[in-house]
This record gives sequence, structure tokens and C-alpha cells, in this order.
Amino acid sequence: MILGTNAHEVIMRRLVSSGSPYEPKVGISRAVRVGSLVTVAGTAPLGSDGRTAGKGDPDTQARRCFEIISAALEGAGASFRHVVRTRILLTRIEDWQAVAAVHGEIFRDIRPVNTIMQVSSFVDPDWLVEIEADAVVEDDEGVA
Repeated sequence: MILGTNAHEVIMRRLVSSGSPYEPKVGISRAVRVGSLVTVAGTAPLGSDGRTAGKGDPDTQARRCFEIISAALEGAGASFRHVVRTRILLTRIEDWQAVAAVHGEIFRDIRPVNTIMQVSSFVDPDWLVEIEADAVVEDDEGVA
């Protein structure tokens, strides 16, 4: 998709899908890349079968969220090393250390800014966590 207001301003917009059943229902993409910016939507712990992975286990759910995010970043020509911000949303704030430990395994040396917050609930009550990520890719990287 090409965005722009005049002939001198052409911005490519790349939409990335994860195959989530929520994407067409809500009208969203898993990730969007515009120029060097990649934004990954709130990512829930959905298994490839569309069901919640790791019911009751925040560690397993976080790992599944990051697997989906990794694939979305790759689809947008980025990787974890390009991530500059993450947001972790939890339904049980007491799970923050388990989820933060998984985040730390992935981002220990990358060290994006991060926010961890509690929310009252998600669309599916079995989800304990959703994770968002924003990345910046240099202009000459990840160009397909």
C-alpha cells in the first residue's frame, strides 16, 4: 500500500498478518511498517490452533506472545534487535516478575524502554498477558 499526499511524498505501508481470527473481525494487522517504524499490536498468547496457549501460566503465555511478535517483526523486515519500546499488559500484576523474566531473556542486551501495567481483563478471560512492541529499522535494513 502506498500513502502520500503528493508526487514527492511516497510512503510505503506494509501490513503484516499473523493469521489471528481477530485481525479480520476487528480490522487490524499484527504489525504495520511505515518507513523505518514498525508497530506490533497487542499480542495475545494464541496458539496456532486459535486457542489460548499456556492457560494459567504467565511464563508460557509471555513466551508465546514473543514468538508471535518475532514472526511479525520478521514479516516487517525487523527483529528483536530493532525494538525500542515494549508494553506488557497483565490481568494479574503479581505475574509481572515471571513475564519480566521472559522479557529479560530476550532483551537483556537490547534494553528497549518498557511499561508494565495491569488491566481489568482481555477479550478472552484465559489470557493473562498481552504484549506490544515498537521497532525502528534503519532505512537500508529490511527492505524487500
